[in-house]
Amino acid sequence: MPDTLKKQTITGVFWSGLERFSVQGVTFLVQLVLARLLTPNEYGLIGMLVVFLQIGQVFIDSGFANALIQKKECTPADFATVFYYNLLLSLAIYAILFFTAPFIASFYNQDILIPLLRLLSLTLIINALAIVQKTILVKRVDFRTQTKVSLFSAILSGIIGISLASKSFGVWALCWQQISFSFLQLFFYTLYVHWLPNSKFSKESFIKLFNFGSKLLISSLISVIYKNLYSVVIGKKFTAAELGYYTRAEQFAMFPSNNLGNIIARVAFPIFSKIQDDTPKLCTAYRRIIQYSSYIIFPLMCGLIAIAEPLITVLLTEKWLGIVPLLQILCIDWMLDHLSIINLNLLYVKGRSDWALRLEIIKKIIAIIILIATIPFGLTIMCWGRVLYSIIATIINTHYTRILINLNFFQQMIDIIPYLIGALVMAAIVYGVNLLISTSISQVIIGMLIGVIIYAIITFICYKGIRTRLICYIKNRKRE
Repeated sequence: MPDTLKKQTITGVFWSGLERFSVQGVTFLVQLVLARLLTPNEYGLIGMLVVFLQIGQVFIDSGFANALIQKKECTPADFATVFYYNLLLSLAIYAILFFTAPFIASFYNQDILIPLLRLLSLTLIINALAIVQKTILVKRVDFRTQTKVSLFSAILSGIIGISLASKSFGVWALCWQQISFSFLQLFFYTLYVHWLPNSKFSKESFIKLFNFGSKLLISSLISVIYKNLYSVVIGKKFTAAELGYYTRAEQFAMFPSNNLGNIIARVAFPIFSKIQDDTPKLCTAYRRIIQYSSYIIFPLMCGLIAIAEPLITVLLTEKWLGIVPLLQILCIDWMLDHLSIINLNLLYVKGRSDWALRLEIIKKIIAIIILIATIPFGLTIMCWGRVLYSIIATIINTHYTRILINLNFFQQMIDIIPYLIGALVMAAIVYGVNLLISTSISQVIIGMLIGVIIYAIITFICYKGIRTRLICYIKNRKRE
């Protein structure tokens, strides 16, 4: 990649990473405090509604944000069209959820879900008002401003949520925390991005953007429904407390992988869009990204598996120990998620949202078959079914990578397997050492220190390519 593009990529990754982990770090700490104040049952109630809110959010976005990012030159009419469309659609979806709330509550036999859903659904309207401003910052690769917006919003909304939980507001503390986060984001985006719709709705812009975005809409919709289908099934078949265990295990497992994967993807998409016509450069950049992300994600996930039990005991207390086996299994599932995220970004960059849609349909048919087959065997086997699907999905995803940039499944595995082996060795050593330690807090601290040291040694000895590139980068930074 040219020096300018490299510098833009590095800067984007830095600020995207800072934004993601500072915000998620604050959110994580807030959730830890809330988990100590609230019960698994109260988390389970929110978990029952997540699927409806996320589906609504997918419709509001409709892939238009990615369509704006993928389009090299956007006009004021493009931005205004997306703004008006999202606002009107959010109002319509809110009305649908408002009037269907009693039926949803009846499905779960939980009357409290009626006012909960009606209040939480307001976040859809608030988020719709902020989509264009956020997209403008992504197109500029300006993650520094996004960091400020998200961090301020997370801190202030976290304070609101904890204050309400400490005053025995229960599940309503979680509800108002989410609403305040959305509202604060809208406020700060409006403050930092001086944009207002200064054009009318354009039918021509809508058609062009919809041709690309509509396929992303269907693809995202399928993906969101699948990801939340487990919560629906667990909420219906099992207790609210068991759903609370599952959703908390999911949040812990996805924290490292999903955040890092999205950091890379958020930067890669606009950067890749600039070199989308240069296949050799695109292939090189793609391989580097999956290597770097695997180098970081694999040890984090394997390390989390190794210290899961003492970590949950220390952070959430023993009342949450029921999530430990689920967490360890879901860590294996999320370990491969970054490969799918980056792979789909490649299809979007190449303008092949139709292929992305086709992939999602095929994969989710397989996923639903696995889900149905595992339901009778209980929650643990259902989670193992997710691992099986994740492996199958990774293999399927590489079909179009081979077509677009001549990079097949085995080549990608060769790129990442060394990092997986190193991470497994590190995790095995950490787990073995922890068997000799009696207290949970000591297991967590010593386990994390040993894990970092062991993986650093493995990196220095075995990963010559990454070591060389890091040394070169440090030397270049010093010269600057």
